[in-house]
Amino acid sequence: MIDTHCHLEMRPFDDDREDVIKRAKENLEAVITIGSDFEGSKGAVALAEKYDFVYASVGIHPHDAKDFNDNIFNQIKAWAKNPKVVAIGETGLDYHYDHSPRDVQKEIFIKQLGYAVESGMPAIIHSREAKEDTLKILKESRVSKGVLHCFSGDMETAEKAMEMGLYISFAGTITFKKALQIQEIAKVIPDEYLLIETDAPYLAPEPFRGKRNEPAFVKHTAEFIAKLRGVSLEDIDRITTLNAKRLFGIGGMPERGEITYKIRDSLYLNITNRCTSKCSFCIKFHSDFVKGHNLRLAGEPSADELKSAIGDPALYKEVVFCGYGEPLLRLDAVKEVAAWIKEKGGRVRINTNGHGNLIHKKNILPELHGLVDSMSISLDAQNEETYNKICNPAFKNAFNEVVNFIKEANKYIPEVIATVVTAEGVDVEKCKEIADSLGVKLRIRSLDVVG
Repeated sequence: MIDTHCHLEMRPFDDDREDVIKRAKENLEAVITIGSDFEGSKGAVALAEKYDFVYASVGIHPHDAKDFNDNIFNQIKAWAKNPKVVAIGETGLDYHYDHSPRDVQKEIFIKQLGYAVESGMPAIIHSREAKEDTLKILKESRVSKGVLHCFSGDMETAEKAMEMGLYISFAGTITFKKALQIQEIAKVIPDEYLLIETDAPYLAPEPFRGKRNEPAFVKHTAEFIAKLRGVSLEDIDRITTLNAKRLFGIGGMPERGEITYKIRDSLYLNITNRCTSKCSFCIKFHSDFVKGHNLRLAGEPSADELKSAIGDPALYKEVVFCGYGEPLLRLDAVKEVAAWIKEKGGRVRINTNGHGNLIHKKNILPELHGLVDSMSISLDAQNEETYNKICNPAFKNAFNEVVNFIKEANKYIPEVIATVVTAEGVDVEKCKEIADSLGVKLRIRSLDVVG
């Protein structure tokens, strides 16, 4: 886990800073301590140089924009060349307190964003009660790397920021009972834009609200967000750590595609990246990662390799053939591994695009009888025209064959679920009518939610 925003150099840590940093190292992979004025930036750099897992950001907060001058700017640029300095900021606009005149805040925000873009470094952005000016300046700056820290805006702000490539970071405030709007936003932010932070020594999460915050407390914010999003703490840890590494360039990125990967309490099997559809919404066309797992395979695993990687299948709620491709392209491997999972007391689910009979030119479903407990089949549209547009199948008449596959699966598989993604042009009600006519449930998947 990584605390992407704290202020370790501030006075509230003067009496026990070493203990706070020790606890952080015991619980976290890395910490980014953020400069908010000249002395704060100086202190952040000193701490980053002293501790291997601490990194720094340098910049001037809007509260102190009135004190900004060329000498300070030149020093920020000099500090930015230090390899332990990973971002510019925090900078931005704060119209709640107005400690600096608003025109000065905007001028200094623009200058620091300009340098972040010029240097290729991410920007740490503070915005409070300044939505319109913040978004306008961000757009005009053409910044594409950065984070809206301690997010307190509305959904429109988050969406426009993400369109620019910016991350959304949540602090301990999200755990407060009255933070309902922020909680609703945190539920739906796509995984690839999500970060967590403490903003320590400020904004301690429940159950420490009102006390001094510290980096180790970021776990409580992560736990709260995990519950909001219906995933595990382990999932949020992995997702946000990957995002922090990607944005700030710290630590190593997973380079090898995983053949088994855990999400919540299920284990997924990634057995091929080949597929007979090219769905417009498929995440594999713009990312190697799902829930922080690298799924881009260098080669296809054997049945024995999959068994070894699974371990004890009874440890999981279910074992799911899924991944970045169509698992039924490898029917023999699916049957062998599924039979082994069942022998070991596990439960088997297959996520498929429904092309299995087209691929093998026969009805394969009787072969899966007794091996598969549940099957999720991508219906994805209400008619052939929409299906072809969204899914780009390799076969003619694929939509009708998928409908037939769902109908046939209901004869051999105990639980069959048709699925649709809320992509443009999909009529969910008509899809539900199709599912009802086939005697199966319909599961609706949100367009931006994967895994």
